Amino acid sequence: MDISFMIIIFLIGFVGSLISGMLGIGGAIINYPMLLYIPVMLGVGHFTAHEVSGITAIQVFFATLGGVLAYLKGGYLNKTLIAYMGVSILIGSFIGGIGSTHMPESGINIVYGILALIAVIMIFIPKKGIDNIPLEQVKFNKWFAALFAFFVGIGAGIVGAGGAFLLVPIMLSVLKIPTRMTIASSLAITLISSIGAVSGKITTGQVAILPSIIMVVASLIASPIGANVGKRVNTKVLQVIMGILILATAVKTWLEIL
Repeated sequence: MDISFMIIIFLIGFVGSLISGMLGIGGAIINYPMLLYIPVMLGVGHFTAHEVSGITAIQVFFATLGGVLAYLKGGYLNKTLIAYMGVSILIGSFIGGIGSTHMPESGINIVYGILALIAVIMIFIPKKGIDNIPLEQVKFNKWFAALFAFFVGIGAGIVGAGGAFLLVPIMLSVLKIPTRMTIASSLAITLISSIGAVSGKITTGQVAILPSIIMVVASLIASPIGANVGKRVNTKVLQVIMGILILATAVKTWLEIL
């Protein structure tokens, strides 16, 4: 592994984690396609879909950890929401992480493409008035939230994601959680989810050690920076940025599949 390859991996991890902290996603929606395509395009290396999902799982864990620490103060973390969705997505992601070993690379890419497509549709559903709700008055259906989280976890575990790129649209559009609480809480839920995904990937030997370490270093630097930026940006702007990113990666993935 030469120095140019290591620099590319670091930059991919840095960009993904910066956006992760800012938007409340684990970074997998960005890092998965970047790791799969950019090293090959630049002629510096190549990862299989299984290796990419393993590296991404490790990166998501540390990116969300950094983001959660940055959001500890301010009352944005909804502990009830985190508990119900966190436990469900942990179980689902562990099942998905183990199950991914029995899937071909094309199957992993198709699952990723489907999840991204669903997320695109949901992120652009109009969300009226959710950011006018005081944080202490937020209410939601706990078991409905848990069920959604379980199925998101299965898909996220397969592709090595934390699932936040799909959880965030669900929390905004279905559960009607205010944007900043969604961002902060989804980081905590994704942190829990990534434990299951990481466990599944490590136990099945899908983690490339050195690239993962490089991504971790990038995550710990960039994620808190992104979280602090996200606290200051208008919530509608954050939603639009997220929608554009998810749409772009979904289009790219489906073009490759088709």
